[in-house]
Amino acid sequence: MKGDCSMSLRKTLAAVIVLGLAVTGCGYIVPPVTDDTPTPVVQSKGWAAIPTSVAETGGALHVELSLRNDTGDWSAMDVAESKAKVTTSDGKTTDCGKAFVGTSVFSDGAGEYLPPGFVMKGYTGGTKLKPETQLLYVECAGVAKAAGEKLSIDYAYITGPFDYYTPSNVFKDTFKVDLNKVVTDTVYPVAKKDPTLIDTAATVIAAINKCTVQLTDVKRTDTGLEFTWQSTNPSEYPAYVHIGTPPVIGPDGIIYGIYESPHLATTPLTPAGDKASWTTKVAVGKDVTGLYILLPVETKQQKYFVDHIVDITDK
Repeated sequence: MKGDCSMSLRKTLAAVIVLGLAVTGCGYIVPPVTDDTPTPVVQSKGWAAIPTSVAETGGALHVELSLRNDTGDWSAMDVAESKAKVTTSDGKTTDCGKAFVGTSVFSDGAGEYLPPGFVMKGYTGGTKLKPETQLLYVECAGVAKAAGEKLSIDYAYITGPFDYYTPSNVFKDTFKVDLNKVVTDTVYPVAKKDPTLIDTAATVIAAINKCTVQLTDVKRTDTGLEFTWQSTNPSEYPAYVHIGTPPVIGPDGIIYGIYESPHLATTPLTPAGDKASWTTKVAVGKDVTGLYILLPVETKQQKYFVDHIVDITDK
């Protein structure tokens, strides 16, 4: 999470170019977000770590975990920032060499966002060509399983909409996990369901430049799901509406879909007073149903994304 001066410079130059285009009338640009519709400030309550299995494997203590978003807002946790250590009942502390605790490894200062009240136990890692499911766990070499052990995990997270041009506020905290209190009946992906946060598949969602986005079709393929999206542009000017490549999460607690910044995915130009359609795909097993789409929608201004939950649990 350390600052990257070269990246900051590139983002600053990009912002200057954007403003220049706005002045000259080239391309689709909207003014920066104004204070007349400010984003509500959310007091973060942090995340919760739930130990679901504690075992000794190959001379190492292996702890599997679930994560619950208790921040009260959409939030992403940085796997690369997770550091752990275990303390035994006699006070001996050992650093843990492996700690995969988070929603994904961040890119461009952000990662996979999870809605408030949702629970997960894994994400899609690897690469686009070779994606792999990464379960959340901590492993501590040379530590035996014993009564009275405590696990401490440092982590970093962000909340709120993703704005490519403005660095997110980064929060840091530490999980204190009692390894004697294993939970075996965790329910995924919703711990506390808030119907006001969840859209149906037919919902028309507000987007940038007075446009709207709607999911119009869901198909099962040999490798997963294919979503068809439709944007509607009532304005007098053509516009792009970016939604990235939305991931899904289901009752197994896995976020399916490798993370990339949502502004990078290709989307068609929506002509003035017209509509446009395109598809996105996500790899997910045929036996995984009861899914929710985690949908980032470009809103208010270019590369500013507000997240939505789309219920496709019946697909």
